[in-house]
Amino acid sequence: MVNNFPWLTVLWLLPMVGAGVVLAMPAPRRHLAKSIALGVSVAVLVLACGLAVGFDAGGEQYQFVESHSWIPAFGTGYTLGLDGIALVLVLLTAVLVPLLLLAGWNDGHDAPDYTQRRVAHTYVALILMVEAMVLVSFTALDILLFYVFFEAMLIPMYFLIGGFGGARRSYAAVKFLLYNLFGGLIMLAAVIGLYVVTADGGTGTFDFREVVAAASAGELGADPAVLNALFLGFMFAFAVKAPLWPFHSWLPDAAVEATPASAVLMMAVVDKVGTFAMLRYCLQLFPEASATFAPLIATLAVIGILYGAVLAIGQTDMMRLIAYTSISHFGFIILGIFAMTSQGQAGSTLYMVNHGISTAALFLIAGFLISRRGTRLIDAYGGVQKVAPVLAGTFLVAGLATLSLPGLAPFVSEFLVLVGTYPRYQVAAVFAAGALVLSAVYVLWLYQRMMTGPITEDNEKVRDLVPRELAVVAPLIALLIILGVYPKPALDVITPAVGQILTTIDRQDPAPTVPTDPRSGSVAEQAPDGGTHP
Repeated sequence: MVNNFPWLTVLWLLPMVGAGVVLAMPAPRRHLAKSIALGVSVAVLVLACGLAVGFDAGGEQYQFVESHSWIPAFGTGYTLGLDGIALVLVLLTAVLVPLLLLAGWNDGHDAPDYTQRRVAHTYVALILMVEAMVLVSFTALDILLFYVFFEAMLIPMYFLIGGFGGARRSYAAVKFLLYNLFGGLIMLAAVIGLYVVTADGGTGTFDFREVVAAASAGELGADPAVLNALFLGFMFAFAVKAPLWPFHSWLPDAAVEATPASAVLMMAVVDKVGTFAMLRYCLQLFPEASATFAPLIATLAVIGILYGAVLAIGQTDMMRLIAYTSISHFGFIILGIFAMTSQGQAGSTLYMVNHGISTAALFLIAGFLISRRGTRLIDAYGGVQKVAPVLAGTFLVAGLATLSLPGLAPFVSEFLVLVGTYPRYQVAAVFAAGALVLSAVYVLWLYQRMMTGPITEDNEKVRDLVPRELAVVAPLIALLIILGVYPKPALDVITPAVGQILTTIDRQDPAPTVPTDPRSGSVAEQAPDGGTHP
């Protein structure tokens, strides 16, 4: 690739311009809106794959960098760059959006007439807008630029939930917006405070790389209490977006009331901006504050893991059940991030990708089933595997991925998180591992109640997946299997980026607690005299 070409600008402008074109289409042409949006999203995917091919995992930390003056008086610029962590999340976004457009092809057809008129162009345009803003957030290397798009993506997401969701969509959309706006306002105060700190004794800047260099060298010059407060301002916004317990309560309502495609866009893509930002901004801008609060955050993450799993077991609504499983999984991601080990953070980054794929598969297949029966209640189903074996089979694979069955993608990431957490927080790792049993309970019990046994009333005519639905589900199932069996390509990109973050924040993996024999590298046994022998 030509490195001086603005590839990252083109990457996010494609969906944004596509959204504008779709919105500007005259009424007689709006029947083409979905096809145009799908074509644009595929073009974004092709460009993202090209960036992945041109990315050098062993090269510079940030590649394809673009930097232009934006507001010089404020020390902020239009600066984009791609590291290994951002790359895999860009690829996740680019893969999921065309599948979500295809999955939501008929969304809104049973809605009132005024909504039907909007679906053809407004619905797909909003999805493209969210994609564009998420891509900027993953690639921004300017703190103010990141903040602007971090907040801006809430607006199209709000309209996706409130304009095209279920009966309580307005309530869910307002709750989603208020929670996230409040977190964003707290972050804005922290962003301004960080600028003031960088301006103390010099020129203020929002350039992420400059601030990180100053923080790593201990040159920010602010009181540790001030830096702790700034860290908490950033972390609060990201914890709401992620979401981390106890800032999670907006998620189940939003996920249930949104269309399945919009809910997946929110949980698998938008919410990943929160966990990604913890890695990039919280840890690297405030390394000492991150270490100070890491035990507290790890504790909240473990509570979220267990809380989400326990509540999932008790749900009667299948969509709400899946939403609570996501709260549990986000707890694993955050736990690995703040374990501050190479395995933990590599596992967390891979978990962001794997959770996006597994949640998309499970939620979309459940959505296809609900569109056939018209109810989300688990008790309304039974014996579905007899009338729709492909639907039931893919639902089972997606469910098994959710419980991290070995051989499927989430297992690798969850294993790395637990292995990376144990050296620093043994108790947290043990309690988090207990959620594996709980996840087996809610997934297998859900499948047993819905898919097995005799065919219950009104399920006789449930049809199997149609070709359009298979075109959505098949790539997701394939990715779950491929990344479960061979995660090396993803980890080869992620691991160097994680290593650079740990170097930046001056953290090393804990040394082994079991002594080794320096002559052979084998584990040495403890001798009675306190020494060791092979």
